Amino acid sequence: MSGLRPLDLLVRGAREVFTSTAAGPLDGAVVGVRQGVIAYLGDPRGLGAAGFEATAATRTLDATGMLVTPGLVDPHTHLVFAGDRAEEYGRRAAGVPYLQIAAEGGGIAATMRATREAAEDALVAAARPRLDALLRCGVTTAEVKSGYGLTLEAELKMLRAVRALDAAHPIDLVGTFLGAHTVPPERRADRAAHVAEIVEAWIPAVADAGLAAFCDVFVETGAFTIAEGEAVLRAGLAHGLRPKVHADQLSPGGGAELAARVGAVSADHLEHVSDAGVAALAEAGTVAVLLPGAALFLGVDDRAPARRLIEGGVRVALSTDCNPGTCMTENLLLMLTLGMSRLGLGAREVLEAVTVHAAAALGRADVAGTLEVGRPADVAIFATPTHHHLPYHFGGDPTRWVIKGGRVVYGD
Repeated sequence: MSGLRPLDLLVRGAREVFTSTAAGPLDGAVVGVRQGVIAYLGDPRGLGAAGFEATAATRTLDATGMLVTPGLVDPHTHLVFAGDRAEEYGRRAAGVPYLQIAAEGGGIAATMRATREAAEDALVAAARPRLDALLRCGVTTAEVKSGYGLTLEAELKMLRAVRALDAAHPIDLVGTFLGAHTVPPERRADRAAHVAEIVEAWIPAVADAGLAAFCDVFVETGAFTIAEGEAVLRAGLAHGLRPKVHADQLSPGGGAELAARVGAVSADHLEHVSDAGVAALAEAGTVAVLLPGAALFLGVDDRAPARRLIEGGVRVALSTDCNPGTCMTENLLLMLTLGMSRLGLGAREVLEAVTVHAAAALGRADVAGTLEVGRPADVAIFATPTHHHLPYHFGGDPTRWVIKGGRVVYGD
């Protein structure tokens, strides 16, 4: 007997292994997996010296000439919902303002009605193909928000659907309570009572059910004020739900400053973040989650100041913002291209934005977002030579294999 420990899985031949660590991209490294974790990462000639070997039972993936990365992380999605708003998209493209569509019963209210009417198993069935599409892009961890039910019963139903999907799908899902997405039409006459109900009844019920890790609020004109948002987020904190904020998407409304003040894990959107907001996020250690697909889909030229954020000391993540109204896509790889062409990020920066920084935006930096010995073996393998090529050749289907916890879950 050799005395060496057998590997369960070996990825060999890669042109580049992008670790998302300070070690940077590695040329020609192999990735060895044992019992669901990365056991070896480095020069193939050092495998035996490290105490490992590939045996006849080892599953070997020939990644010759390919790019190996951590499993990608999508830190901001709304992919559990019913119905669609394709007709609304056509009206917007023809020049009808979103606020007019919303006033006529469209917008979030349209998805709200469909989601309230849908059974929980119908929400699960509708979301499953969206998760499959994320997986085909190399995603192994994703966040999913509620926010289309806008009653306690319907919000709990959405979050239960997220939990059911998490149990049934290879992608790890992180639930976020977004009951403060907008004030539903039937509560607009007394919004103070509605906010009080979210604070006093909805948040405790969500926390007691263990259905969410985060509490989010949309702070914006027409949604929730800074004071209302802070009340919601502090109630979430009191019940163990960490804060997130939809911040400064349409106007410089102080959302970033609020996110910093409550110690939010992330502030998302930030197209109109102020200089004071950037400084506050940096001091608080809050991750900026940028969503360039939303402006593209809405046909506007609003661009989050990615370079200003980075130079100000803020970690930047990218996400799909997958939702039925303002960004109907599951293509996280497209966000890499948009991060470069529209936000001015570099190739390494955009890949770090969907790995290590995206994991930090979900509080998962200890288990996801990097390739390191001892970490869970969440790995994506792309039929493209280097990380420079992944955003460069956009719109294709480069994913060859996806590995989750040491098991090949896509590509066979």
